Amino acid sequence: MTQQLEARLGPRPGFKAPGIAASTIQGTDVQTSILTTLDWFVIGLYFTVIGVVAWWYGRHQKDSVDYFLAGRNAGFITIGASIFTSNIGSEHIVGLAGQGASTGMAMAHWELHAWVLILLSGFFVPFYYKSGVQTIPEFLERRFNARARTILSVVSLVAYVFTKVSVTVYAGAIVFQALLPDTFGSRDNAFWVGAFTTVILTGIYTVFGGMRAIMATATPQAVIILFGSLVITLTGLSRLGAGAGVGAGWGELVSTASANAAQFALWRPLSDPDFPWLGVLIASPIIGIWYWCTDQYIVQRALSAKDLQSARRGALFGGLLKVWPVLIFLVPGMIGWALHQKGLLALPMKMVDGVSVIDGDTVFPTLVTTLLPSGIRGLIVACLLAALMSSLASLFNSSASLFTVDIYEKLRPGRSERHLLAVGRIATTVVVVAGLLWIPVMKVISGGGLYQYLQSVQGYLAPPITAVFLLGLFWKRLNGQGAVWALAGGFVLGMFKLTCQAFFGAGKIEEPAFLAAIGDFNFLYATGILFVASAILMIVGSLTSEPPADEQIKGLTYASIRELHGDEISRSWDTGNKVLSGLIVALVLGMYLYFSFWLN
Repeated sequence: MTQQLEARLGPRPGFKAPGIAASTIQGTDVQTSILTTLDWFVIGLYFTVIGVVAWWYGRHQKDSVDYFLAGRNAGFITIGASIFTSNIGSEHIVGLAGQGASTGMAMAHWELHAWVLILLSGFFVPFYYKSGVQTIPEFLERRFNARARTILSVVSLVAYVFTKVSVTVYAGAIVFQALLPDTFGSRDNAFWVGAFTTVILTGIYTVFGGMRAIMATATPQAVIILFGSLVITLTGLSRLGAGAGVGAGWGELVSTASANAAQFALWRPLSDPDFPWLGVLIASPIIGIWYWCTDQYIVQRALSAKDLQSARRGALFGGLLKVWPVLIFLVPGMIGWALHQKGLLALPMKMVDGVSVIDGDTVFPTLVTTLLPSGIRGLIVACLLAALMSSLASLFNSSASLFTVDIYEKLRPGRSERHLLAVGRIATTVVVVAGLLWIPVMKVISGGGLYQYLQSVQGYLAPPITAVFLLGLFWKRLNGQGAVWALAGGFVLGMFKLTCQAFFGAGKIEEPAFLAAIGDFNFLYATGILFVASAILMIVGSLTSEPPADEQIKGLTYASIRELHGDEISRSWDTGNKVLSGLIVALVLGMYLYFSFWLN
């Protein structure tokens, strides 16, 4: 749909706007501004500061708790900022802008998941924190059994290496390709130099800094990301308003997008092949609960808190930051599209099936190179690098902790803390190498639809994990056999759907017809079906075997943890946390209310 939509929106092949640095926009040979000496100075200063921080905090690591959980003494602001920067990688900044330019507000539902962090803070964090676990699979073992823990660890590692790491690096390399097309001889050289350089530097930073370095740099990186994207948004709106101010620019954006309301609306009809409203309502919460409440990648930040109150407030502060990506990441893509439509900006083009369409992945880099002056441009590039490195560093560290704690310690128990720390660093290195090796394959598989591809993969991974955690926390009868059935069966079904989607369907292999139908079946509805199937497997597997002993699930279900720690949990949900929760709900509802009718 995206490609067809771009064609319908009427891109301007061969267009050259006055005063714009981009000159050749057909194909992939887009020439962009070369970074100035001042830009390079700003970028170099950023890397210097990050390197010093990683070295400094790496000196003070004593054991695996230090390396993986920052010594469990982080405050709520640091936790919330780390949650935000871990989520917002280069694929968000680049990918969301591309989606904004091509499908408008369709992907906003996934960026309005701030409300899910209220669930993380209110229900999940008390379970995780009071159990004293280092990883989420470890929690799963305590609630169910060791096999459930192993399955979740393996699935998580596969997802990290072959989706998150590769997708993030791929998006970061596209940034290098767009910003530095001639610096390394060619655009392809810029892509690979960017990929290798950023991954290697981030890997070194994570190996020697661990979670302490990640947490220490999270707050300033969050500030850089928010500031840089806000500058892009305001500058673009000012240009769109023709000097009449940001408000006039927003009015012009609304007016221009209203002419294509069906393509830029938040809610789409059931006939929409990609984002029908019912599919969004089904799939979005399932993916959101998996990502924000059960994924080691995010929850590890809350587990590093100095106390339960800080853990819960940190999750809420992360939710407060999560409200803004729609305005500062997705909206700039729509601004770029509107500027392009009005002849004020030349967006790069690409050929798809013989039709010239907007190259969505390059929208945000184009805004950087064409709208911003020297110095500020370098700061925004540093912003992109900050997002990339923070996201990758979190991935590397989470992967290392999953392997060390959930797999290695099971195979070789009784090892010293120093030994486990060394294994964690080696595991991080392996993840770095695996991510690099997967990039060429990822480049072929993505086919230009990187962000939507990522969402569909998550839609096939999330359902069984969400089902196991939700049902397991609130229904004490469910046991280890049910969890194993749900995790293993759901994962197999999800990978079967993904395989069919990759190879079967219209324009691919069309026989046998039932495989083609599965391949073409909407991924949002498929997410819901996988969730129901996983829930059924879990219930049937549990009811056909012995119930878990009361002692095993003590403190690991909602009812039992309230009995053991009810007073502490209630005290940790203080007035400040209640105010933050109310503010998040008000902001999310306000965003939904406005953008549900913004084009009418």
